[in-house]
Amino acid sequence: MILKNVIIIFTRNPELGKVKTRLAASIGDKAALAVYQKLVEHTESVVSEINCDVAVYYSNRINPNDIWNKPNYYKFLQEGEDLGQRMHKAFQQQFNLKYKKVVIVGSDLFDLQAKHLVEALKTLETNDAVIGPAKDGGYYLLGLKCLLPQVFKNKAWSTSSVLENTLKDFQAQQIEILEALNDIDTIDDLKVHPQLLRLINA
Repeated sequence: MILKNVIIIFTRNPELGKVKTRLAASIGDKAALAVYQKLVEHTESVVSEINCDVAVYYSNRINPNDIWNKPNYYKFLQEGEDLGQRMHKAFQQQFNLKYKKVVIVGSDLFDLQAKHLVEALKTLETNDAVIGPAKDGGYYLLGLKCLLPQVFKNKAWSTSSVLENTLKDFQAQQIEILEALNDIDTIDDLKVHPQLLRLINA
């Protein structure tokens, strides 16, 4: 560990037919893989601007030779049966490493900018938690100063109820809500990003 703060990135191993499956139903597996790889590249470029450590959690296996290879990047494997369990274990692991602020962010947000991460970390100076709502009813970012296990339990993950039910878990904590962003799950999400749309016919 080099720094006191860490950003967790959950990433899927880039395999044909295994990423962006909802999107692939409209544009095909090859194009969906190209879109996902572009989104991961964007995510790495954003987090590289932040002065903190980065914990990359892979879905299936750790890749020793990819874009996540800077001195302050550390690699882990996701563990757990569902997204909640996997996030819980990741947060627990990072707090056990003595980080003071732990923020997780998705890897499929073309709207994500460094300012969102800077704001999240700054917000945690005066709040117990910070959350970045996704426009589909989930969240793209969650930041904590200590482990709150209830946040990761009893959720219908990947549904529109996740944000609402997660906010209920913070009734006893001071929480800040960031700007809402849109993740890339459908072809309609692609249409506002010409760079991504071009990948369909590449």
